[in-house]
Amino acid sequence: MKINLEQLKKNKSIKQLLEFGIIVFDKPADCTSFDVSDFVRQKLKLNKTSHFGTLDPMVTGVLPIALGRAVKLTGYFLGEDKEYIGIMRIHEDVSLDDIRKVINEKFMGTIIQLPPVRSSVKRQEREREIKKFELLEKDGKEVSFLVECQGGTYVRKLVHDLGEEMKIGAHMIGLKRIRAGIFLEKEMTSKEDFEKAVKEYENGNEKLLRKIIIPAEIVSEVYPIVEVKEDFVNLILHGSPVYYKFLEKKQDFETGKIICLFNKEKFIGMFRVINEKEFFARSQFILQPINK
Repeated sequence: MKINLEQLKKNKSIKQLLEFGIIVFDKPADCTSFDVSDFVRQKLKLNKTSHFGTLDPMVTGVLPIALGRAVKLTGYFLGEDKEYIGIMRIHEDVSLDDIRKVINEKFMGTIIQLPPVRSSVKRQEREREIKKFELLEKDGKEVSFLVECQGGTYVRKLVHDLGEEMKIGAHMIGLKRIRAGIFLEKEMTSKEDFEKAVKEYENGNEKLLRKIIIPAEIVSEVYPIVEVKEDFVNLILHGSPVYYKFLEKKQDFETGKIICLFNKEKFIGMFRVINEKEFFARSQFILQPINK
């Protein structure tokens, strides 16, 4: 089963989209991710918003912002792979081939990374996967690059560690996130376009705002969908675990697997598979019906 997000979006009111939607914001430099999230919250007069993954103040690009009850889905997106383009400055001039050789030997696949001194997490070594680290071009001592990596990787530290390994020194002078999991650069909305859409909405025209909001049901493109029979939806909404007999068809998932529960095109919530006797799954987040 695959959800037709465009059709789903057409069937939702703007109120429903604002209550359970996502905006992919083009984060400017010189502000925090929280600043962007709070800016969106205030402009849209929402009770709550949150961002999917912190970007340093100087870093720009893809920053998904959850609206309303979509905030509850934040944790389900955070571990996804990220992709960046950036510029590093090497402190001593060496060839691209020399840098590529060290990257291929030491900075591809699973690496051990210690978060930088200024970071929001505990400074302890952790494994991170680097899927792609390509050098694009060189202009003097400035080298542009592309990195595809596991969520939670510090690209600034990656560049610093590369310079240390080569004993030439290096630091990052610019970075832009072009993908955060399933959210892409082409889906980004600039601050200017966002403000224009909000102004139009306040003047009675929802067209631009509707265009930039993604239904939060897009989480179903990250986690598998399981469909339940309509007769049992109310029981689930009122806290019942999901019994095997509730399912439209037999499912075989490993215990602990996270799934999206739907009835036809209606999102019910996020559940964890338990596989205990007649019980299939228990809820982690349930979306109670939103009035139009």
